[in-house]
Formats: sequence, structure tokens, C-alpha cells
Amino acid sequence: MRKSFGVLPLLVACMLMGKDVSAQQNEGVHEMSKDYQAPKDPLVIRKLSKWQDQRFGLFMHWGTYTLWEEVESWSICPVDWVVRKGPYSEDYNVYRAAYENLQHDFNPVDFNPEKWEKAAKAAGMKYVVFTTKHHDGFCMFDTKETDYKITSTNTPFSKNPRSNVTKEIFDAFRKDSFMIGAYFSKPDWHSQDYWWKYYPPADEHANYDVKKFPERWKRFNDYTYRQIEELMTGYGPIDILWLDGGWVRTNSKRNEILDMKGIVNMARTHQPGLIVVDRTVPGEFENYTTPEQSIPDKPLPYPWETCMTMGNSWTHTSRDEFKSSRTLVETLIKIVSRGGNLLLGVGPSAKGDWAPDVYKRMEDMGKWMDINGEGIHGSRPVAPYSEKNIYFTQSKDQHSLYAFYTSETDEVKLPAEVTFSVQDVKKVNKVTLLGSKAKLQWTLKDGQLTIRVPKNIQEKNGLKYSAAFKINV
Repeated sequence: MRKSFGVLPLLVACMLMGKDVSAQQNEGVHEMSKDYQAPKDPLVIRKLSKWQDQRFGLFMHWGTYTLWEEVESWSICPVDWVVRKGPYSEDYNVYRAAYENLQHDFNPVDFNPEKWEKAAKAAGMKYVVFTTKHHDGFCMFDTKETDYKITSTNTPFSKNPRSNVTKEIFDAFRKDSFMIGAYFSKPDWHSQDYWWKYYPPADEHANYDVKKFPERWKRFNDYTYRQIEELMTGYGPIDILWLDGGWVRTNSKRNEILDMKGIVNMARTHQPGLIVVDRTVPGEFENYTTPEQSIPDKPLPYPWETCMTMGNSWTHTSRDEFKSSRTLVETLIKIVSRGGNLLLGVGPSAKGDWAPDVYKRMEDMGKWMDINGEGIHGSRPVAPYSEKNIYFTQSKDQHSLYAFYTSETDEVKLPAEVTFSVQDVKKVNKVTLLGSKAKLQWTLKDGQLTIRVPKNIQEKNGLKYSAAFKINV
């Protein structure tokens, strides 16, 4: 008979948070790869260019850990920054057994991917990346390789006709032309061929000597290959394979090496032009880089994407504190002005929905994007990139420049004159303020553009967070 640990009361669940916010943020800042290798496949190059045009995407971490509002996967990893609290914390083995037993209680009855897609589209998002499997090994798709999955009869939600949530999410977003990204963790802490029960785990790495047990590591390679092949063949067109767990890599000092060439060749056979993001592992399979929870200080000479949480956590937690809508808009502007994409992370709850604040932030961002999105989607960076509180982008055809005047308050207040540098511009044909019908006057002299703002729209212009001037050249 199965011993059920049940869903913990809210008070206990709050105690079980694996680490505090500051620890989580520090852990989440990953170093970027520095040696970028551009893809050579014309189909990949074409899709990568399309992906750069999207500029704004949705990232969702979801798994059984949401029952405890726990930091995704990491609480079962015996590393020194993890702090376990609650009734199972004194004994690691008891804690891990309780964690893995959460499968028996995971039943997100409020799951409605169409609701998410509608909100994401309204916010101006153009692509989605979903965690099909995080490091703990629990699969949010109908894999044949393990019973540790949402569609297992051990999981209550398996009785729901939409239990294969990865397929449901991808189908719902794809119907509205979102690009589709499958997050997949290379390490798998549930697999006996990664964390073998013969030895206790010591950290995030495989807990046995791969050189001494090559047949076990070979099984793990094959397991990983087959799971990725399932995702590449049973879930419709996939645009991005977003691989995490960079300590499993081709130059691993502990020989934790996957056959990446074989995996990627197989994946692209099924999904031609597939963008592969073997994050933090420099080489031919890191088609774009992924600074986490941070924004580069300047434009980078290769494709990149900041993955950042809307709140403080990748995981849904009732204690989360969300960034303000103005901060989120300014973050998007900064990233795009430096040539990057923003992949904004939110976590569905154990019941299968987002927090109300998530919907509110997306609504606010969407209203701003309705006015200013043309300077975001399909844009490219342009020197001088930024001056004080003004950030610049340009259209792909280079006929339009956009100057985003960021505000220190939610309601935008403009000065009588706005002056900034424009490089390599000989003539300005027209200047408009997006979201306003006001006629503007301007002067271009010695590389400086001065825009005179009519008094009636300096403080009462109806604009929020940031105003965008469009300069036709």
C-alpha cells in the first residue's frame, strides 16, 4: 500500500521553501558562454532570424514541486545553498521520498492553456518555452520511458482528457502562430542511470564514476535520446529545443557527456531548422545564449535572450512579489535596444492557473505594446543604443528609428524638448509620438535631434511607462 504524504497545509508549505529569495536569485544568474559559434544550416539561420523578430516570449516552469510552492527541483539536490524546512527536512532520504511522492497528489484541475495563450498574445508575446522535464525528472509529457510523469496512473490528473499538458500547451499556442519551445533538462535526478540508488547523491552531477560504469551512462544517453525523439515526433512543429543543465557537456571533467551531435541530427531530421539552445555550453549547439535574471550592459555580437522571472521565483508561490508593470516594460525596452529577446518567466500553480497579478501585468504590458509594439517586434539595435533614460531601436528596413523615453512614474510626463543623438542620419522626414495625434516639430543639427513637445501633451498625453518617438528617415 502506498503511503500518502498528501498536500501540506499552507503554513507548512510556506516553511518548505527550499531557499530564500536572495539565494534563489544568486543561484539563478548563469554565466553566459563567451565563444559563440554561428550556425551554418540555412534553415536554422532563417528560423533564428525569425525568432529574433519575436523579441518577447513566455517561459513556464511547472511540475509537482508547485504543491509545496518549492523552488523547482533544487530542494532534492544536496548542495550547500539549499535550505530545507518542514516536517521532512531532518532526513534527506525521507524528504526526497516525500518529494517524489508528490506525483500521487498532482491534480491541476484548473488547467486551461487557451486562457494562458490569450493573455500572452494580448501582452505582445510571440513565442513560448515550456518545461517538459526539469532536473527532478518528472515529465510533463506522455513519455514511454518512465512512469514518473503526469500521464501516469500514479498521477490523479492522468484521468483528465488533457493530461498530456505539453501537447495541450503547444497546440493551444501554435494555433495563434506562436513559435514553440521545448525546455528539457539533460540531467535527470530521478533516473537510476543518473542518480543511482547504490550511492547517495553529493551534488547535481551523476553520483557514480561514469568511467567505471560506462554501460550505465550509455543507458542514460539512450534514455535522453529517446525522450527528446518523443518530443520531436509527437508534439507537432517545434521551433526551439531549450536544453538546461550545462554541467552535462561535451567537455565535462566528470565525463558526463551526451551524444549531442547524434541528438541534434535526429531532432533536426524530424524538425528541420530547429533552433538548439544547449545553454552555457559554447559550440555549434548553442544557437543563442541565455543570460539568466540579468541584462548585458551593451549589445552582444550574436543572438541572445534574457530569461527572467516576472516575480522572484520561477515557481508559482503565494509569497511571490511581482515586478511592477513599468519595470517590466522598461526591462523589455532595455533588452531589445541591446539586440536581445526577453523570455519572461511565470509559474502556474498546483491547481493549474497563474496568479491574478500575472494576468494584470500581462494586461498592462499588452496595452503598452498595442501602442508601441512596432518599435519592439521585428526591430534591430541601433547606435548609440541608449542615452540617459532614452533607448533606441530601428526597423529592419532601417527607414524608421524609435526612441523610447522611459518614465520614472507610471504616467509619462514629457519635457518641452527631448534631445538625443542620431548617428548617420542626414535628414529626418517625419517625427511622431506613438499613441498621439499631436504634430511635432524638430531640429536636426550636428547629429543631435531636438523634438519640441506641445504643452498640451507634456503631462496629459495618456501614455504610461514609456513614450516612443518614431523618426522616419
